[in-house]
Amino acid sequence: MNAPSYEPPPGTRPSASLLLLRDAAEGVEVLMLRRAERDGDQRSGAAVFPGGQLDARDHAAHALCLGPGDAEASAQLGVAAGGLDYFIAAVRETFEEAGLLLATGAPDLAALHPWRDRLQSGEASFFDFCQATGVQPDLRGLVYAAHWLTPRGAPKRFDTRFFAVRAPAGQQAEVDHGEAVALMWLRPAQALDQALGLKLLPVTRELLKELGGYRDVDAALAAMAERAARGAVPLVEPRRALTARGPGVVLPHELPYAEIGRLDPQGHGEAHATLVAGRVVALSPRVLRITAPNPGPMTGPGTNTYLVGGGAAGSGWTAIDPGPESAPHLQALLAALAERGGRLERILVTHTHRDHSPGAAALAAATGAPVWGRVADHPAWQDETFRPDHVPQHGERIACGEGATLRVWHTPGHASNHLCYLLEEERLLFTGDHVMQGSTVVINPPDGDMAVYLASLHELLQAPLDWLAPGHGYLVAEPHAVLRALIAHRLKREAKVAQGLQQAGPGTLAELVGTVYDDVPVALHGVAQRSLLAHLLKLQAEGRAAVDGQQRWAAAER
Repeated sequence: MNAPSYEPPPGTRPSASLLLLRDAAEGVEVLMLRRAERDGDQRSGAAVFPGGQLDARDHAAHALCLGPGDAEASAQLGVAAGGLDYFIAAVRETFEEAGLLLATGAPDLAALHPWRDRLQSGEASFFDFCQATGVQPDLRGLVYAAHWLTPRGAPKRFDTRFFAVRAPAGQQAEVDHGEAVALMWLRPAQALDQALGLKLLPVTRELLKELGGYRDVDAALAAMAERAARGAVPLVEPRRALTARGPGVVLPHELPYAEIGRLDPQGHGEAHATLVAGRVVALSPRVLRITAPNPGPMTGPGTNTYLVGGGAAGSGWTAIDPGPESAPHLQALLAALAERGGRLERILVTHTHRDHSPGAAALAAATGAPVWGRVADHPAWQDETFRPDHVPQHGERIACGEGATLRVWHTPGHASNHLCYLLEEERLLFTGDHVMQGSTVVINPPDGDMAVYLASLHELLQAPLDWLAPGHGYLVAEPHAVLRALIAHRLKREAKVAQGLQQAGPGTLAELVGTVYDDVPVALHGVAQRSLLAHLLKLQAEGRAAVDGQQRWAAAER
């Protein structure tokens, strides 16, 4: 169970909503209502699940309900008291808006119909209704399903608990023509189909996606109940941002989420949730990011160049990863420097793969700044034109403008010459390709080395880190958790490689990749073979794998 410590943020409106489910020939169906069109209502015209705000008088109905007591309900929701109010509100609102009533026996809905208006207007409380009609609310089937909080900065903020339940048998839903103008029983795929044209809030869309993964109502309720019993129902708080389609929200599982929270903690909705080539993004007073116009399968939205330094007008800047050879990107970098009146003092390169270092020569020629970096041990897949003016050493500290100090971290593995740079004042690590956002990097022997890569990840666990600034993508929070997850992922893949050798017998890379990387699209198996080889070489060095003259790999005999 959740610890009873949660309190809705000030100004939010505690609310409850109910997912009424039923089995149909083609799968689970859920009851949805289309809200009335109303000026100033952010949910105007949206297709939603029945629900609404708690009524302070709901508390009086506790003793009349069949099911959990307040202590048990509060423990489920992680609140000190009043948890049962959410259960009751979900049932009450469903009766008001859809005419369905979770109660013992077989309630006469036609006779009870006048109470819907009285409840909705606030003339009567749910306690009054139950006392006058003898209805006993039945909360035993309700399963705690989700917890969502309206984004900061929204005109109205709702702190909503979602419950799921099997729809009561023998009852016919009837729209109230007040809050709702239409009721629909829909399969999740139908509701999500753009052809239907429903206006869906982010929370509705995500819950529909989850429901779409269950074969029937029993499976849905069982999975949700198991999650609730573990206290694993997360609080989901979207963040307002400028998306590719205009003002919108970003969800916690989406890549820009952490960065949006850092750049716009008050929720003004002014931070961008897209990476656009040439746009200058101020990540802090010390750090600017400009993304190069080289998006692709291996570069994501493009290579990030970071400018570090600033301070007083005319103070120095340091560039990290000038990116590919690109005239538009060079002009964007020069324009950013000119706008801030600073001079470029040095150009740092994390490694010499061709999407990170070729732009160094043109940037150096335009600014006179020296180039810092290392030459790789192996020339394949490298920028062979790279000629550094200075070779930084592990632990070297670099003063960048006022109040900005970079510390060099040698992090070989993805590449033998890979360097990360730690901005000490912000505990922000510029990771190049050592740590990617949302994916793992390719380890390509001979310059890439899996054993060395894992060792570099372990060493970074000792570094004082709050943020990661990757070569591709957005800022990444909780860096130590990310590093541990990367290590665990690589070791899990290694175990799968070892198991594949045992079960599949001798095989070439092309033969083994389908077994070991069966969770990766076939189109990427060519790239995956490089990391597979890196795993095999590590296992070979440990005496756990062997290769013959036909380049067929097998488990080593012990």
